Amino acid sequence: MLHAIGNDGRDEGSLRLEPAKNLDWESVASFELDGKHWLLVADAGDNDAVREHSTIYVVAEPTLHEREDAVAPPAWTIEFRWPDGPRDCEAVAVDSDGERILLLSKRSIPAELYELPIRPGLDGAVTAIRLGAVDSLPQPTARDRERASVELDWHWQPTAMDISPDGSSAVILTYRAVYHFERTGGEPWIAALRKPPSMIALEFEAEAVAFVEDGSSVIVTVESPFAPLYQVPLLRE
Repeated sequence: MLHAIGNDGRDEGSLRLEPAKNLDWESVASFELDGKHWLLVADAGDNDAVREHSTIYVVAEPTLHEREDAVAPPAWTIEFRWPDGPRDCEAVAVDSDGERILLLSKRSIPAELYELPIRPGLDGAVTAIRLGAVDSLPQPTARDRERASVELDWHWQPTAMDISPDGSSAVILTYRAVYHFERTGGEPWIAALRKPPSMIALEFEAEAVAFVEDGSSVIVTVESPFAPLYQVPLLRE
């Protein structure tokens, strides 16, 4: 089930995606393609790194008056595998201009960026393309890694990602901060994400991020019942 909410937290309807399996849905992205609005659902969570393949569902985004208990099948489904073994992934975004999906691994150090084509291809699972390490994000210290499971603190791990509506920047969310990356022209995303980002520290553990329409700020929320929404202004040079 997908739920639409306004920037003020107001309920704006829901959509049941059927048929679809929810093994570990970790990310939702909205994008525009061929003049239509779409939603992408990434069933890409894999805490134990055991899945042979993961799944992405794409569904037409319903209008506001269509969202009351709406049910819709996926417009298309992408089954994919990682080129270098199973990966846990919570950070997924869509580059509409490039017609591709960007995926950032969560548990590898440093995080690794991959891509998939947004349009369906041949039957069977496709293999994601590795673009490289995003080592611009702060890396954990030896103590961080040693104490993480004891202190339940994996503050460096990416939990979400989004691309601005105009494609000029991107944000990567970790548990404790928002990292904002400016993109120059049409430079490759791996190059943009390797540049030093602006960082906005958070005082809570966050797991979802999305740009507001004008790209000046992002909405951040947590993983819990009755989750609050936070609007975070972005720092620009």
